[in-house]
Amino acid sequence: MGLTDIFWLFLILAAVHPLIKQRMLEAARQRLIAKIEKERGSRLILLVHRQETMSILGFPVFRYIDVNDSEAVIRAIHMTDPEMPLDIVLHTPGGLVLPSVQIAKAINRHNGKVTVFVPHYAMSGGTLIALAADEIVMSEHAVLGPVDPQLGQYAAASILRVVEQKSIDKIDDETLILADQAGKAMAQVKASVKDLLVDNLTEERAEEVAAALTGGRWTHDYPITFEEASTLIGLPVKGDIPQDFLQLMGLFPQPTRRQSSVEYLPVPRKRTPAQSD
Repeated sequence: MGLTDIFWLFLILAAVHPLIKQRMLEAARQRLIAKIEKERGSRLILLVHRQETMSILGFPVFRYIDVNDSEAVIRAIHMTDPEMPLDIVLHTPGGLVLPSVQIAKAINRHNGKVTVFVPHYAMSGGTLIALAADEIVMSEHAVLGPVDPQLGQYAAASILRVVEQKSIDKIDDETLILADQAGKAMAQVKASVKDLLVDNLTEERAEEVAAALTGGRWTHDYPITFEEASTLIGLPVKGDIPQDFLQLMGLFPQPTRRQSSVEYLPVPRKRTPAQSD
């Protein structure tokens, strides 16, 4: 075999290797999903968003909840017996309100028990979906987030506060239009959140929680920890997430970079007694 043949063979292997690796990851995920479903007697649905990198220019592209996600999740729910439990794994920065509400309502209307698992984070629209579950299971360091609506780069609550604090003759028309939209958006999202919570909380408590999550009390990226979600907000939250669900996240690797920013030996480590001299 000459150098030219070796060169072309190298190019072919370099092109095929990522595809083979991807297929192996997909097969490993399917095996673990089937294992969890068999053990729990449930339908397992994963909604996982990872940051992706464009292959040519290298600009980061952030994935989020969109209508394609809502179509896929609702299709999976329709394919499931109404009495069968649903297990939903959420790993997402959030996304559009419409598909988030669609998924949440579909989950809320499912007759069987619905458990949401949050291995790392489910912010914004991800939290909205989690609120529809009968039970939320978070890892020790996982977080949820506020669900206050955003209009472009501004929080709806902040736009309303500007209008409230300034006289109307000093506010431009565009800001007044944004304030009108902000008021409607906040009322709509708050009503959706309350509607999702009344099955697990009293109506009065559901109103309080909905107001806290949608009213702009925190910045939109505020991390609601397990302790805060279970005590201050009063959501039905547990902290004993099964190891299999954490293992699933390892089968959704971030796209390969030239140099990883995190590095460690990927094996379990246990503390051993120090040896005496």
